[in-house]
Amino acid sequence: MLSRINSFGLNGVKGYKVVVEIHASNGMPRFDIVGLPDTSVKESKERVTSAIKNSAFDFAPKKYTINLAPADIKKEGPMYDLPIALGILSALGQLREKIDLSDFIIIGELSLNGEIRQVKGILPIIIAARSEGIKNIIVPSANANEASFVDGVSVFAFKHLNEVVEFFKGNLLLCPIEQKDIASHLTLEDKYKEDFKFVKGQYLAKRAMEVAAAGSHNIILIGPPGGGKTMLAKCLPSILPDLTVSESLETTKIHSIAGTLDENIGIITSRPFRTPHHTSSRFALTGGGLGAKPGEVSLAHNGVLFLDEMPEYPRSVLEILRQPIEDNKITISRAAISVEYPANFMLVASMNPCPCGNKGSKIDCVCTPAMVQKYLSRLSGPLLDRIDLHIEVDNVSYG
Repeated sequence: MLSRINSFGLNGVKGYKVVVEIHASNGMPRFDIVGLPDTSVKESKERVTSAIKNSAFDFAPKKYTINLAPADIKKEGPMYDLPIALGILSALGQLREKIDLSDFIIIGELSLNGEIRQVKGILPIIIAARSEGIKNIIVPSANANEASFVDGVSVFAFKHLNEVVEFFKGNLLLCPIEQKDIASHLTLEDKYKEDFKFVKGQYLAKRAMEVAAAGSHNIILIGPPGGGKTMLAKCLPSILPDLTVSESLETTKIHSIAGTLDENIGIITSRPFRTPHHTSSRFALTGGGLGAKPGEVSLAHNGVLFLDEMPEYPRSVLEILRQPIEDNKITISRAAISVEYPANFMLVASMNPCPCGNKGSKIDCVCTPAMVQKYLSRLSGPLLDRIDLHIEVDNVSYG
């Protein structure tokens, strides 16, 4: 028999409909998945088989062919486990649904005992499904908080394969999850651990940070160690405007895809502050790797990207920042995929004035002019041209 289940896939922050077609026929027992599946999709064979058996369903030894359409787009992630399992049960005649399966988008990863696990990218999937006129969506219960911030759709959250089967048979009555108001979460007080109001002294640097925050200007703080450069940068998000609803959703999409979203909250309520280590690679900063995941410049979207001791970063990594600073987006191109992510961030950097860090301070500098020039030349002119404010920061006395 042939069955069809609707699901969704992701290309960057954009979702697209995937039809999971399952054909069960007599013959040598096999389990083939076609439609450009990656390794995690191919491995769903073992997860789905065990989940069906451990959920007290019969898994007949047949020849199973699963097609993920459209077949010319690479499918990634374990989110197709649940639709594949339901499709197999439907093809075997074990799912005699009273509720039409074709009216639903079904997403979820299965454990070996049939439990439905959390998946990445639920928010952009639901928003894309809503734009295509799809109103009913099934997600894992661990993604319920994230899914509750999208209005105009009915989202049903489940914990186990058996619950989904009973729901479609009409034996389990379940209401859609309650929708939450994003605006009420964005106006919460005390969202930031470091607050600008606690900074004492450094009046010039504080004024420069206020100007940078008002106009979303990139800024670099230059001064000796102990001057408070890192502290000022960490306090900057507390004086930035609150996220708007659209900014919050856009930022949450990226963090959902990257898997950095707190499932207990389900939404990004404060402006991101990202500070990658100076040993970070180009792919960590810009994104890429397996599945072309978003990097630090995209995770800092609508927030702050802080580069502490900027000259310590490899020059090849820093030069990558020039394009996203100009275009507010970054395109990751690979042999089989091209993905575009938003990257509208405020760049904040800090650096010492020389290798020892004491040039221009009350402590004697031990660096030669050649050492200072070599140190400063680690930052290229085109990159410095994109940083609007260059501010000198000195040590502050405890008095």
